[in-house]
Amino acid sequence: EGGPKKIWSRPLGAVYSTIAFVDDRLYTMYREGDDEIVVALDSQTGKNVWENKYAAPLPEGMDPQFGKGPNATPLVHDGKVYTFGIGGKLHCIDQKTGKTAWSHDVLAEFGAKAPKFGFSSSPMAYKDMIITLVGGEDAAIVAFDKTDGHVLWKKHSFKNSYSTPKLINLDGEDQVVTYMANEIIGLDPKNGDLKWRYAIENQWGQNICLPIWNAESRMLFFSGSEAGARGVKLTRKGDKTELEEIWSSKKIQFYHVTSVAIGDYVYGSTGQRDPSFFAAINIKDGKVAWR
Repeated sequence: EGGPKKIWSRPLGAVYSTIAFVDDRLYTMYREGDDEIVVALDSQTGKNVWENKYAAPLPEGMDPQFGKGPNATPLVHDGKVYTFGIGGKLHCIDQKTGKTAWSHDVLAEFGAKAPKFGFSSSPMAYKDMIITLVGGEDAAIVAFDKTDGHVLWKKHSFKNSYSTPKLINLDGEDQVVTYMANEIIGLDPKNGDLKWRYAIENQWGQNICLPIWNAESRMLFFSGSEAGARGVKLTRKGDKTELEEIWSSKKIQFYHVTSVAIGDYVYGSTGQRDPSFFAAINIKDGKVAWR
């Protein structure tokens, strides 16, 4: 009582996807039975602008104990909505009409294997391409043409993760940085070539959080279960990228959360089990400011 006035509410089905807000519309996904539904809502009323429903039975062998998804958040970019379902259904949907422009089933087309708890990474936009963690042999990461969906490049055989690719710029060079199951890697987004890799493992092969880039210090922050948090400095020398671990700390284990960076500090919920503490850590030296 006395809290913020409720303007509207509406039910959705089962969902881990968060909500993207663009041009006074809300975009998210949810599940009903064996279907996944991508929905655009009027942000003022919560009413449907459009829905796009497609069949999405769970992949064989997927463990539904933590839910049947979908897990990933839609990417809204350049008039399209790009979604990645828990069973590997990738869709490009017109932002205004809700009609499917193109789609791929990465299990059937690339021999991908669904992660134990289903696909969870969101697509990433770069110039004319949509970059996605697929997890197939020689197709761990795939770049699709954003307009018609044809494959621009596919590379590597790293085991898939639950994280999402992220673009950084190192001394004028664009790189895609992403967790895989047992390492964090840097790629050339133009062709998918591997620029560097750095081992970061835990017993479950579950790397989830997005890395955080501090351009001023050239420090890459990443964190997970067991291994804790790391601060690694990236230096570009010609065509090569050199890595130096500046600090590591097991006092911070941002695991499931998306951490937030403000200035020199990274904030998040640390811990594998209850209780989990909200904490701040300095990205440059790894010192915990408070918990």
